[in-house]
Amino acid sequence: MIRTASLVSTACFALLACQDPGGATTETETASDTSTTTSTGGPTTDALTTDVPTTDTSTTGTSDSTSTAADTTTTDAATTEGVDTTTSTSTSTSTTDATTTEGVDTTTTTEGVDTTTTSTTSTSTSTSTTGDTDTDTSTTGEPSPWNGEPLPDAPVGEWQWVPFPDSQCRGGSSTGLAVRYGSGPGLVVYFQSGGACFNAATCNQNAASFGMASYNNFVQNNGSKGIFDMNQADNPVGDWSFVFVPYCTGDVHAGAQPDAEVPGLAQPQQFVGYNNVTAYLNRVVPTFLDSADQVLVTGESAGGFGSAFNYDRIADAFPDRPVTLVDDSGPVMSDEFMTPCLQQHWRDLWNFDATLPADCADCFNPDGGGIANVLPYLADKHQDQRLGIVSSLQDDTIRYFFGFGLNDCAGGQMSGMMFTDGLVDMRDNLLSEPPGTWGTFFLSGTQHTWLTPSFYTAETDGVLLREWVADLIAGTATNVAP
Repeated sequence: MIRTASLVSTACFALLACQDPGGATTETETASDTSTTTSTGGPTTDALTTDVPTTDTSTTGTSDSTSTAADTTTTDAATTEGVDTTTSTSTSTSTTDATTTEGVDTTTTTEGVDTTTTSTTSTSTSTSTTGDTDTDTSTTGEPSPWNGEPLPDAPVGEWQWVPFPDSQCRGGSSTGLAVRYGSGPGLVVYFQSGGACFNAATCNQNAASFGMASYNNFVQNNGSKGIFDMNQADNPVGDWSFVFVPYCTGDVHAGAQPDAEVPGLAQPQQFVGYNNVTAYLNRVVPTFLDSADQVLVTGESAGGFGSAFNYDRIADAFPDRPVTLVDDSGPVMSDEFMTPCLQQHWRDLWNFDATLPADCADCFNPDGGGIANVLPYLADKHQDQRLGIVSSLQDDTIRYFFGFGLNDCAGGQMSGMMFTDGLVDMRDNLLSEPPGTWGTFFLSGTQHTWLTPSFYTAETDGVLLREWVADLIAGTATNVAP
């Protein structure tokens, strides 16, 4: 039984390292299971896989891992997206790691590799082409604005890579999405983690591509762990279908700014995560509109922010059914904690003003602030839905990023106490109305992300995270904290 608990402050923790987010525990593409590990020494990497990291300076190759500052980033060897979109099958894919060089522009070039639709576990992939879907209708009988070709069919329970030639990573290569059909009635749209790119320090630790090597790394490692685990009886979405949205745009899946100049990087960056999601939805919605009775929009870290920033249009695309939001470790805080000068920088670089809801008047403050007002906007518009945020009280990775906004954007270290205060302010002032729409699940410590590494073990005040998520999906939103 989930219950509301009071929030108690924890001791201030000094940030020791400046690394890409991904957290105290492993996120979507690491090889080891670190579900019980928490970080005490500052943010670690998302362990993202970068395909063909062609750089402007030389790299020093190693066979397995890369050491940067205090942590490890895994970078896949040269595998990129091509233009052949025919269907093929892959039963065995080997990847080779290479070293990334800190401070290097990781802008990617492609090498013409076939990025065909691939099923990683079956010996055949069946492609279903239904032709023009302009006449498809939603359950309300109204024509859907998302009328692209449905995703290809595949056996239940098998991950399949679907290339999107019209998508783009920030380095210029194309990417795609992964889909796994389930036997249950629901759909999970999951946004991948992976840091952010808004200056040389952050961009050089953020993946600039996502292709077949990255996809295979995900499937072989975390594609069956945590919330993705089909065989875990306690998983409330274990038998649902999954759409995995990869992250390679550096803009928390919410940018619409091609050819952006970033000081310290040699080439323009393609911050078009929001545009990519548009392309994905044009095929995902026709695929699941008539079969998904429920939808869960979720993600971790950058994907947590991305799930919140893309929730409105996904909820609109699936009318007349529950569309739940679980934002894991992407807390959108008020201007006191996520400073207006930092928000303005993101608006300018990523073109947030073109992707935030146009009718959210309070999202566009003259000083650049107000992005957090998207949270009450969502609650007011989607009062019948259930929305939730998961975070540790002193998440060291998000503190690192928010620290760039301190001292009028001169930078600094956000203390654990300040971050905790920001969470309390967000819960009490941004998420309180209408009552029962938003829920929060806060945990002690500095760990970053929970749905993949600790979904079945994370607990606060006697309440398991998986239970809280199950209740949220079932229609009950509560605030749980130490």
